[in-house]
Amino acid sequence: MEDTATNSTHLSSKNKEKDAKLRFHNCPGCKIDRLKEERTGLPYAHLSYIWLVSLCTALPISSLYPFIYFMIRDFNIATQEEDIGYYAGFVGSSFMIGRALTSLFWGVLADRYGRKPIILIGTFSVFIFNTMFGLSSSFWMAISSRFLLGCFNSLLGTIRTYASEVCHEEYQALALSIVSTSRGIGLIIGPAIGGFFAQPAEKYPQFFSENSLFGRFPYFLPCLIISIYSLAVFISSWWLPETLHKHGNASEVEASESLLGQNEEIAYTEIFSLWAVSDKSYGGLSFSSQDVGEILAISGFGLLLFQLLLYPLIEKLLGPLTVTRLSAVISIPILSTYPYIATLSGFSLLLAVNCASLIRNFLSVSLVTGLFILLNKSVGQHERGAANGISMTAMSVSKAFGPAGAGALFSFAQKRQVAAILPGDQLVFFTLNILQFVGLVLTFKPFMAQPDA
Repeated sequence: MEDTATNSTHLSSKNKEKDAKLRFHNCPGCKIDRLKEERTGLPYAHLSYIWLVSLCTALPISSLYPFIYFMIRDFNIATQEEDIGYYAGFVGSSFMIGRALTSLFWGVLADRYGRKPIILIGTFSVFIFNTMFGLSSSFWMAISSRFLLGCFNSLLGTIRTYASEVCHEEYQALALSIVSTSRGIGLIIGPAIGGFFAQPAEKYPQFFSENSLFGRFPYFLPCLIISIYSLAVFISSWWLPETLHKHGNASEVEASESLLGQNEEIAYTEIFSLWAVSDKSYGGLSFSSQDVGEILAISGFGLLLFQLLLYPLIEKLLGPLTVTRLSAVISIPILSTYPYIATLSGFSLLLAVNCASLIRNFLSVSLVTGLFILLNKSVGQHERGAANGISMTAMSVSKAFGPAGAGALFSFAQKRQVAAILPGDQLVFFTLNILQFVGLVLTFKPFMAQPDA
């Protein structure tokens, strides 16, 4: 056993020495390697690119949550109010179905042609298809535009790969943490944009009339804001340095078990938004879309500080696998408190829901970042894009069922408010805890093992 470990370490050292000697003048990956060797300190410019692109992929995913309930209502497809969550779930799932079908394809292309072309395609697709979604006038148009957005959304897996390659090894945890942070912030800013800018003719009649473009398409303004941002990221990404080595030195795959742990509690955002805006009589909070946006925005600022200041220290002290497991364990009692938060009112309600949302986001982003680190350490560069593509496929499949299942579960729970066992929203959060527990189990052997350094 010791001999095997020694040989593995020796082989790894020899490979690193070999890689250090192989420097091709016209290879973009070699240029990045030389730059990493010469540079000391944090690569602020590269981290900024990672932040911008990661935010671009998160904003369109989450911006619809505060207003999707009202959008489905306006489509007049639900025959009764309790069925709105059911249809809302399908709109959320259509994006993930599209992403599940194409993630491996984009990952393979990233390994063959480079990270930069895939990032350019992904950012431009957000501009096109997110704009189409904002102009949706029917349920089927909304589903189609979200599906196409998912099909071309190749950003998260690719930027995770890029983040692990553009920084020196000692900063890789920080770079991947920034991916999670930016994504987490996007999952906060997105709902804030959706909450504040949806239905502008109703909220801000002094600026928008009912006959204006934004009056006729009440959910176009938040989508347009995000689309303009994605266009700006697309333009700035032309200056993005490539990291892929282009001289045929493919690496051996060491392990890829870490992607098995990525089946997280996947329906939380969908459930939280539907629960928060639903009526008190159904066990919800009776919040407006703007209230939801404010809560998620507040937790976003805390999340930013946590990921930049605390997470790298915690990860260095405990390791990514331990952080992932602890985050899953602590999430279970936190989720159990949500049904009781709905019984509060006034300031105590706002304080409780903001604290719970903040802690839950800390735990969620820590869990996901730990898994990112494990995955990218487990494979060589020329398989890293494909590995992240496989990971994104698994996550997308889970998340495709997550919103639809969450919406259906939420609608079912609203119809059983007086049930003897797990009435109403207690059933919803109990189910989320079961999913969280399954995700925790999947982080242990034989499902997942920490890759060798």
